[in-house]
Amino acid sequence: MISPPSSGGPGGSRGPGGPGGAGARPGGYGYPQPDVTQAPPGPSYQQGPVTWSATIGPDREYFMAMMHRSGPEAAGLNLPAYSPEQQRPLTGNQITIGRRRHSTGDTPDIDLSVPPEDPGVSHQHAVLVQQPDGTWAVVDQNSTNGTTVNGSEEPIQPFVPVPLQDGDRVHVGAWTTITIRRG
Repeated sequence: MISPPSSGGPGGSRGPGGPGGAGARPGGYGYPQPDVTQAPPGPSYQQGPVTWSATIGPDREYFMAMMHRSGPEAAGLNLPAYSPEQQRPLTGNQITIGRRRHSTGDTPDIDLSVPPEDPGVSHQHAVLVQQPDGTWAVVDQNSTNGTTVNGSEEPIQPFVPVPLQDGDRVHVGAWTTITIRRG
């Protein structure tokens, strides 16, 4: 057993004059003292839960990079002239990304089949998954055209969670970028 340090002889008194002398205080090293209120550990202000959101919209830079890498099948694609950005809070444990499947009526949380539909997005393209620490990761669902992060030319591996930071951009389809924001 480790004993607390003492500075005044037997009994462990820390004050001048030895045990019970002037300046001695009840309670020992590291033990609560009577009639003394101790502040709880940590910050003295209330912390609320961390919120995350996604901004979804067409991205000209990403579209141009995709066109440069794509073959002749992409020649007929055009970036939409107008498509307002969408804002969405990230709530729950996961957010699905894809296009509505008309035959079954299955609709992902982030539905990219609404006009202007991004033709490069699979029906079940990717999933945003909340991590135990409250952050988010993206998981490609073995999509046809892949998922990239922050402008990378290499798609992420299917079914492997890729952790996201505040401001990271997830690219899906021909022109869609989903920017993840904390707060």
